[in-house]
Amino acid sequence: MLRPVRAAADRPASHPKASRPKAPHGAAPLVGAPRIETPAAHAPPRVRYRPGLLDAPAQAALLQAVRDVIAAAPLYRPAMPRTGAPFSVMMTNAGPLGWVADRGGYRYQPTHPLTGKPWPPIPAPVLALWHELTGYPAPPEACLVNYYAADARMGLHQDRDEQALAAPVLSLSLGDTAIFRIGGTARGGRTRSLRLASGDAILLEEESRLAFHGIDRILGGSSRLLAEGGRFNLTIRRVTPPHRAGA
Repeated sequence: MLRPVRAAADRPASHPKASRPKAPHGAAPLVGAPRIETPAAHAPPRVRYRPGLLDAPAQAALLQAVRDVIAAAPLYRPAMPRTGAPFSVMMTNAGPLGWVADRGGYRYQPTHPLTGKPWPPIPAPVLALWHELTGYPAPPEACLVNYYAADARMGLHQDRDEQALAAPVLSLSLGDTAIFRIGGTARGGRTRSLRLASGDAILLEEESRLAFHGIDRILGGSSRLLAEGGRFNLTIRRVTPPHRAGA
């Protein structure tokens, strides 16, 4: 079950299964992975929550992979399309496509908006986790890397810029604990909060794929994984339907 932040965390919001493919060659599969848990009342169906999915060595290995991505595609600060106001998070991407936000809108593109270079490949451990946890018959095309400093937030939103809305969205947490809030698929519905600690995973699929969700705050100093403090969140998505991409 979800670990609620407080006894009554509910509040109004502001804003044919395929066979499981094998993990990519060279990527270590999960061993003895326990069942993904399903949240309680007022969370939409098919939210899969896995606390403590990654142990300390796996977190350290994934963090190094994230730092390698950042070395090739530096973190930058996206901006709101209408106002140009900067996000409080910094971000980058890995994969054939990367999600960007600026005055031109929200979109996916194959190159970094500042360097003009292609995004680096999605790290092998991330691909292995996607195949192990989602069972989706095609690989992800985008891995968003968001960096949350202690004062960063993310308002309630839906992930709906993808064509492949039938594909799940996988989220992995590294570093300081975040207060994650999730509601239903309608704006203004009720929400539930939980703590996402380093090594936790969330999977949104089927009815929950378009659930409103966001980050209320970061609990600074709750993890020692990142020397600089803060939190990395990896959001892994399939952007195009497999039949269109020939996958």
